[in-house]
Amino acid sequence: MTTREGVLETVQPRRSTPSAVLPLAATAIIVVIVAAGSAYFALSGVQSLYGSYGLATALVVTLGSVAAWAPVIPAIRALARARRRSSLMRQDRIVEARHTAALGRESALTSMGYSAAVFLLACLVGFAVTNDGAIARTFLRGSFIAETWGDIAKAFWVNVQVSIGAETLVLVLGLAIAIMRMLPGRAGRPLRAIAILYTDTFRAIPGIIVLYLVGFGLSLAKVPVFKDLPPIWLAIFALTLTYGAYVAEVYRAGLESIHPSQWAAARSLGLSYTMTLRKVIVPQAVRRVIPPLLNDFIGLQKDTALIGVMGVIDAFTQSRLAASSVFNLSPVAVVAIIFVLVTIPQSRFVDRMVEKDQARRRAGSD
Repeated sequence: MTTREGVLETVQPRRSTPSAVLPLAATAIIVVIVAAGSAYFALSGVQSLYGSYGLATALVVTLGSVAAWAPVIPAIRALARARRRSSLMRQDRIVEARHTAALGRESALTSMGYSAAVFLLACLVGFAVTNDGAIARTFLRGSFIAETWGDIAKAFWVNVQVSIGAETLVLVLGLAIAIMRMLPGRAGRPLRAIAILYTDTFRAIPGIIVLYLVGFGLSLAKVPVFKDLPPIWLAIFALTLTYGAYVAEVYRAGLESIHPSQWAAARSLGLSYTMTLRKVIVPQAVRRVIPPLLNDFIGLQKDTALIGVMGVIDAFTQSRLAASSVFNLSPVAVVAIIFVLVTIPQSRFVDRMVEKDQARRRAGSD
């Protein structure tokens, strides 16, 4: 730079002082103590409620207490790095001090993050054992769960059958509706209108109403074929109508995402409109919409719990019967647990597929 006298002057780089770590580390220690204290009170409630289980309860309480104090390790590490940062500052080793301060802040924030998780879990456990364990006894009575688990698991097989049957039909119906909605020209206008009317109508009507109307209406109206179908097939048909509208929109988004040059190239090679769809467009579109399709199927699988309105004895209906006999909602909690065990792995699988698809597209764009 130039001074007022016109002489070039060398500018020394600005030596910023690294932020202090000690206040953040002390805050982390306080947060750890608060979280561990919350865990102590929650686990005390567990001990008083389930103390009759002896060794099992003692083991759970002990492990929980130890785990609640685990975040103190990065907090102590943050304190050590705060002292190290001060020592480096006294030695005028700014670069090393800055690096140590950054590590100290990261350790303190890590401690507070894990302490926050411990606090939230302690709140949930405390809520479950509050009022002398009234919530736990209402929803998680071990004896009722063990007694009804087998019958509910057998009834869940009905939900599995309905979901598989509906998913198979939905794949076909949704693709047909999506193609109808994309038919070109004046000749395809009536079919496009029908496809739009179908998707708008069945996305607007709640699924439970469709199940009720199909389950009882078709039988009351003596509709040929449908009046003689068992309730499980009527349930499959009703869910197919509902989710066919959603899946049709997923397919349409995939079909419209294909670049127009793909259509033009296929038609220039002499392929008909139908052949272009079957050989070129649909295969590419289906690969792109697999993750959202699986998300819709997860929703369909959960909605099979609604088929009880049609008189089908599924897992939820079975759990309600069991709950009414024991005057406790633990059997219904069994159904929730089963759906969680089935649905969460599928959700993680969908997330994994989405990540792979995004990585593939980034690699293709590079």
